[in-house]
Amino acid sequence: MSPPIVQLEQVRKHYEMGPVVVEALRGVSFVIQPGEYVSIMGPSGCGKSTLLNVLGCLDRPTSGRYWLGGQDVSALDDDALSAIRGSRLGFVFQSYNLIPQLTVLENIEVPLFYQGWPEDRSRERARQMAERVGLGHRLHHRPYELSGGQQQRVAIARALVNDPLLILADEPTGNLDSASGREILELFDELHAQGKTLILVTHDPGVADRAQRTLRMRDGLVESDVRKTAPVTVPTA
Repeated sequence: MSPPIVQLEQVRKHYEMGPVVVEALRGVSFVIQPGEYVSIMGPSGCGKSTLLNVLGCLDRPTSGRYWLGGQDVSALDDDALSAIRGSRLGFVFQSYNLIPQLTVLENIEVPLFYQGWPEDRSRERARQMAERVGLGHRLHHRPYELSGGQQQRVAIARALVNDPLLILADEPTGNLDSASGREILELFDELHAQGKTLILVTHDPGVADRAQRTLRMRDGLVESDVRKTAPVTVPTA
């Protein structure tokens, strides 16, 4: 039996702001199994961003333990965490985070470059991922030549290129109009149907309802954990 993709056990994260200690996470525990699609919601300051940073190995817990795919990553050093991010995680950000000087194909290739893939293999893999998100005809365009929705598709292809264990999305439709946002959410639905494990942070209940499970946070704790039997889809116009 495969281990959980994510297992958090009493994870706490404190920040020292001079004489003040801010408790961003105050003992968070949950498990996410392979193939789950989970949304995380909550008001500003509830700990969503801190939790995402911990899940993405961008930060370490102050205390508690975090297993990613069965590996305890709680106390790894910076180099080890960087290797985990490059090989096991895929990130999709609200602001796309594309490199403006690079083409679509080159942006998708970036994670493979840092993993030392041969150029011919990485180029073919990036081409496959561009096709997968419907951008096979835009390979040599640069970000400024694309719509917001197309830029986010490039970001999703980049997140998929290393075949990650877990995809983390932070407000992925926040900068998009409703039509483009709907297209991106439909792409996430497809990835979930194909067995990918996704965690999506959002403030939008309509976006959160696409997932099969919603964790709602408040004051650094998981206030509720609601599971649905199937994702709720939004009808297309």
